[in-house]
Amino acid sequence: MTAPSPELAAQLGLARLDYHVRVTSTMDVAHALAEDGAPAGTLVLASAQASGRGRSGKAWASEPEAGLWCTLIERPEDTRALDVLALRVGLQLAVALEPSVDAPVRLKWPNDLFVGDRKLGGILIEVRWREAKPEWVAIGVGINRTAPASYPEVAHVRTGITRDALLAQVVPALRRAASAHGPLGGEDCAAWAARDLAVGRRVTSPADGIVHGITPQGAVLIETAHGAIACQSGSLLFA
Repeated sequence: MTAPSPELAAQLGLARLDYHVRVTSTMDVAHALAEDGAPAGTLVLASAQASGRGRSGKAWASEPEAGLWCTLIERPEDTRALDVLALRVGLQLAVALEPSVDAPVRLKWPNDLFVGDRKLGGILIEVRWREAKPEWVAIGVGINRTAPASYPEVAHVRTGITRDALLAQVVPALRRAASAHGPLGGEDCAAWAARDLAVGRRVTSPADGIVHGITPQGAVLIETAHGAIACQSGSLLFA
C-alpha cells in the first residue's frame, strides 16, 4: 500500500492530507480531526477501510487499493447549500471522472455515480452543528478503481489510473462543489437532467411512482397515483 506523494497536498491546494493504511472509516477520522480544529481543506485518505459506510448506515466495500476512499473537511456558512451539497458533488465528480471511464457518468439521486447500470461510486455528506450553525461538513467519497472481489458487478475507472491521479480529478471537484452557495441554479438542474439515471423510471421508495427529476432545493420529484410529490430524504429503489 503506497503512501501519497509528499507534494500532493500542496499540488491539490489542501490544507492537510492525513493518510492511513487502514481505518474504520475516513469519515470517522475526519470528524475527530474536525473536532480538534482541523481547517477547511483537510483530506483524510485511506488505502482500506474496515467499516466504510454509505447512507443510512449501509456498508461500503473498501478493500485495499481497490478504490479511492477519502473524506474532505469543509467549514461552510451557507445552510441552504448544504441541502444540495450531495447533488453538487455528484455533478462535479461526474464531469471530473468521465475522462477516466468508457461511457458517460450518470447520477442516481441523491448520492450515487453510475456508468451504464453499474455503480462507480458513492457520496456521503455528514454535517456537525453548533447552535443551529454548521461547524463543519465531512464529504465522504468512494470511487472504485477496480471491481472488489465481494462486488464484481460494479463499474470502475480504467486500469492503470493511479490513486494520486484520481485524487487530482476528485479533490478539485469536491472543493468546487463545497464552495457553491444557495440552491441549485438552472444550469445545475439541466446538467442533472442530462445525467439522471432515474428520470422516467418507476420507483417504490421514497414513494411509489415515476421519477420526474429534481427541484432546485435538491428534492426528487415523483409522480404518484395521487399527484406529484417532492421527497427531500431517502433513497430511490427501482421497481
